[in-house]
Amino acid sequence: MLDKGLTPQATAALLDGVGEHVDVWKFGWGTAYIDRGLDRKIGYLHEHDVACCLGGTLLELAWSQGKTDECLAWAERVGFDAVEVSRGVAPMPLDDKRELIKKAAENFTVLAETGVKDARVVLSARQWHDEIAEDIEAGATWVITEGRESGTVGVYDGSGCPRPDIIDAAVDAAGLDRVLFESPRKDQQAWLINRFGHEVNLANIAPDEVLPLTTLRLGLRADTAELVLGRQR
Repeated sequence: MLDKGLTPQATAALLDGVGEHVDVWKFGWGTAYIDRGLDRKIGYLHEHDVACCLGGTLLELAWSQGKTDECLAWAERVGFDAVEVSRGVAPMPLDDKRELIKKAAENFTVLAETGVKDARVVLSARQWHDEIAEDIEAGATWVITEGRESGTVGVYDGSGCPRPDIIDAAVDAAGLDRVLFESPRKDQQAWLINRFGHEVNLANIAPDEVLPLTTLRLGLRADTAELVLGRQR
């Protein structure tokens, strides 16, 4: 789930209501760095056994300033369980990304993201495959496919339609269980569930979409009802 700046009170209420359906709670971009309620929110997440993940943009900015050690030390001190390692904003060479994954994996669960946020940059399926495979080899537990909050880059085209060749390359490189597909839109979520099944890992989910997404997974919505109807035939 993507946290864009929820209050501690809203965090507690959301976890009480739908926490059982959330595995990873990502603090978007650099919000964690200025969130006055961070300590309380991380405490609530630990109480509900939900992993709290530092957004990749903040770590990218730290890398650009030569401050990755300080950023990771701060993340460990405040209680993050996981960090996202990405290069969607900063011009980070792949070798530097691998080294950062290795370093972060010493103390965190690492979610390594492939893809960039600039829609003008289009990577081939082979580039996606190779980067993901090397991220796994470097120590990433999961890989994330870039989609942004808009759902119009990375594994999606400019209109938000999935790019099957890229998606298949990601699955081939890491295995379905280790891929988290950023999928902020309902049509994208339904497409991935219908293609890979109800347990497919989905990311960049808005707080108010957690329960609706669960109904998609269970076939309790028209977009995925065939998952239930098909079993009855």
